[in-house]
Amino acid sequence: MTVGHGDGAEVVPLFGERTPRGDDPAASPSIDVVLTEFLAAQRARLADSTYARYENIVDLLRHCCNGYGYLSLDAEEAEAWQAAFDAGDDEAFTRLFGPEHILENYGEFLGYFMVRKVAASKQELKDAGTVTKRLARWLTEQGYVDGDTAEVARDRAIDAGRDLPRADELGHQLFLTAQRTHLPVHPNDIADQDWIEDLLPITRVEDGVLWFGDLGPVEVPTAASDVAEVGWEMFIVAARLDGTWRLVQVGTVYT
Repeated sequence: MTVGHGDGAEVVPLFGERTPRGDDPAASPSIDVVLTEFLAAQRARLADSTYARYENIVDLLRHCCNGYGYLSLDAEEAEAWQAAFDAGDDEAFTRLFGPEHILENYGEFLGYFMVRKVAASKQELKDAGTVTKRLARWLTEQGYVDGDTAEVARDRAIDAGRDLPRADELGHQLFLTAQRTHLPVHPNDIADQDWIEDLLPITRVEDGVLWFGDLGPVEVPTAASDVAEVGWEMFIVAARLDGTWRLVQVGTVYT
């Protein structure tokens, strides 16, 4: 996943109603139709405020699928999508393809789209995990996907529901830390060996201290080390000042 701080969030428009795929009654329902069915089923059991959060996440999932889902298509499917897209159908993916393509886009949706493109709030990140987990189970119950595929997707959703808010908090805390770093000279005057700009994994976590790759220790608030996890990656700019590495800028956290 990714969490960015310090730059403006991209506005993601929500969708209205969708048009079912084609007129062939034998054809499997489109993603649009299936997601509409899912929301109708949830509407019957959820309070209005909770349903609104479900609706928001499903609309964002649609948007993600239409923006990035074509990357998972085989050659024949990609050709059909490209023709429709080139003809002006920006929502061709969810109109043309069936529910079997929903779960394969969970990684893109949870691991990139929600935090990098939407700059989602902590509540939305939690909602994304909850809704995608419920959707995977519902797709199995309706016979749209097999149980093994849905189980993998549910596990991904559970992980996201747990990790995404923590990663968001980590990014926030490290952004505040970097904001407090004051360079004594211009960055161009800092020796190359004392300056690093790179996407690095967190390789070690201690109370109030993190290591990024071979770089460290880097002092951070305990609120950051408490939520950090070895293996997460993030883009950092760091400078070694008086023998101590300090964060200058931070970018995106990838879980």
